[in-house]
Amino acid sequence: MVRAAGTYAKVVQEPGAKCVLRLPSGAEKAVDSRCHATIGIVSNPSHGTRKLRKAGHSRWLGRRPVVRGVAMNPVDHPHGGGEGRTKGGRPSVSPWGKPTKAGYRSPSVASRKAFAGTKLIQFRK
Repeated sequence: MVRAAGTYAKVVQEPGAKCVLRLPSGAEKAVDSRCHATIGIVSNPSHGTRKLRKAGHSRWLGRRPVVRGVAMNPVDHPHGGGEGRTKGGRPSVSPWGKPTKAGYRSPSVASRKAFAGTKLIQFRK
């Protein structure tokens, strides 16, 4: 559950059958008290603070460049095209034409899967 470099979870309370853990995100999660755990902190706490010196380092990690829709061709994005620099011409939309702002965005699949199957006591402080 908490396996990233330099992370740890704290046991907030252990009333009986369920044990409440505080995760690095600040969320509190109830898990079965019979679950096994490793004591300590995952090594390499400075992993997240190291500088990526060039764009290529991000690419090595599998991160793709972020390209604005207005910089694309109209075949690639609803905001694309036009002569010279232009505004989007319509409200913010995804490359597939779905609205992206003002409450339309939903949590990522990864964040939904992270809390599947266990009871979430409190979601981030």
